Formats: sequence, C-alpha cells, structure tokens
Amino acid sequence: MRDNKKYNIAITQKIPAIAKKMLTDAGFRVTMNMGARLNTEEMIDFTRYADAIISLLSDNMNSNVISNLENCQIIANYAAGYNNIDLIAAQEKKLTITNTPGVLTDATADLTLALMLSAARHIVPGDSFMRQGKFIGWQSDLYLGTQLNASTVGIIGAGRIGKAVARRVHAFGAKIIYYSRTVSHEMEIAFNAEFVPLDALMSRADIITLHTPLTRDTYHLLNKKMLNLMKKSAILINTARGEIVDEKYLISQLQKGKIACAAFDVYENEPQVNPALFQLPNVVLAPHTGSGTVTTRDTMARIAAENVINVLSGKPATTPVKL
Repeated sequence: MRDNKKYNIAITQKIPAIAKKMLTDAGFRVTMNMGARLNTEEMIDFTRYADAIISLLSDNMNSNVISNLENCQIIANYAAGYNNIDLIAAQEKKLTITNTPGVLTDATADLTLALMLSAARHIVPGDSFMRQGKFIGWQSDLYLGTQLNASTVGIIGAGRIGKAVARRVHAFGAKIIYYSRTVSHEMEIAFNAEFVPLDALMSRADIITLHTPLTRDTYHLLNKKMLNLMKKSAILINTARGEIVDEKYLISQLQKGKIACAAFDVYENEPQVNPALFQLPNVVLAPHTGSGTVTTRDTMARIAAENVINVLSGKPATTPVKL
C-alpha cells in the first residue's frame, strides 16, 4: 500500500468543504474542480491519474472516462443514484463504486410535499398574480385548489423515500394507494395504504408521486398508455428521475388540459429542460434540489469521503454499489 501522501483525489465539482478536510486530514492530496461541469474530454484529463474520484450525479462517468483511468480504485458518487456511471465499464476496470443512500430520504420527502402543496394550492401562479398587482380582494372562486385530506395520493415506489412521503401525507389525512415491485406491509400497517396495480393507481389517484429508481424496467414507466389513465383533475409529482416519465407526452397532456398540473424536480434530459415547460402555467419547476438541505449535503460529503478513505486504506467501502 502506498503512502497516503502519494494518493491523489479528484473531486469533479464543488461539494461541501468537510469532504476535502476529511481527505486532507487523512493525508491525501485533493484537487476539487471549482469551475463549470466538465465535458468528457475535460473529465478524462481531470481524472486520468486520480487514485479516487468523487463524482456528482450530473457528471457523465461514461466508458471513455473510465477506460482512461490509470490508477483509480474507487468512484464515490455524491448521490443516492448512480445511473451517471457506466457500471459495466467500472466492473471491467475493477473499480469500487459507492453512493450515499438513505441520508437524503427526509429532505427529498419534504420537497415532495412542498411541490405537492404548491401544485395543489396554486402557490406559484398565486404568487405571480400578487406580484402583478391583480389582487383586488377575496373572491369565492379565486385559485380553487385540491385538498389533501379529500384526496387519494398514489405513491409509486415503496422504498425509504416512498415511505417517508406516505408518513407525511397520512398526517394530512389523505388516502394512500401505492404500487411497488414488492408489497410493503409497513406502509399498509402504519398508513393504511393499499397496494394496487400501476394502471389502477394511475386511474384512481388525485395526486401521483414518483419514488422509484431509474432502471431499464422503469425507463418511461409512465408512458403514453399510463398517462392517458390519469384523471383530468390529477396532479403528477416527480422528484425521482426525469427519464421515468415520457416527458414529451406529459407536456402535451398538460398543454391540452388532459392533466391538471405537474411538479418537477427532475427532467428527462437534464441539465437541459424542455422549453415548453417554461410556457406552461400549470407546472411547478424546481432545480433538482430534492436533497438540498445543509444537513443532507454535508452528510453526503462525509459519506463520500469516508468511502474513499476506507478503500484507499485497504478497508471495505461503507456504502458500496453492487456491480
């Protein structure tokens, strides 16, 4: 094993300072990219000689980047997801891949509820209405919204975040139905949730919220067929991954008034956002801030740094991704 001072750590974008402190305190040499997000060619140059990399979900750690790594032992992804990393190429290179699972559960569930309430109660258009000086006093039919305790909330995905969202909407008195790969007895007992097939959820729910990972099986899970099942009065919330929804078709349904409203924290072609979304008054747009709290982001940085320290010290990774 080499002296720690000879290990080079590449952090691809700015993350909380605690990560760099932990790594330098461990004796590693750390370089953090403080500029714009790196393209493939820049990423190859930045990471080629790194012994460890801390990457972000917005970094495309593709086969070209990975094949050019000469010394790397670990890519610690500063995210719960890891669909930005070519896992086949990583496996061929015998890399350890890690993520930061679990720590962003409550932060993402909180944002989901914020988007849900914003969409249900027309907070964004109401704010714009006020700023434009259009308010002339109380009116009986002004921005009438959807009440959570009178709604059926459909949760797609019964993992940590799905359960955390269920806990929150249950407190509001909503009826909960859910769809997942497996039945969650915990959700059924704790929140009186009902397991239903996906098509039944899409047709019954007043509010639908996505909390499933992006895989080959969930890509465009909400396709044209599923989106057509939604009530005209329904609301769709996506804080999971943009590619789970056929975004182009969803936009067409929103434009036609076939779906009442949608709220997004993630987008199908991130960081590009479909310009049509900016023209729609019945959407709420957030800049992928599901885990965006000080507490959560600091914890994510600690976990990523801990994984790097462990692996380069010959110890097992704390949160390895199964390749």
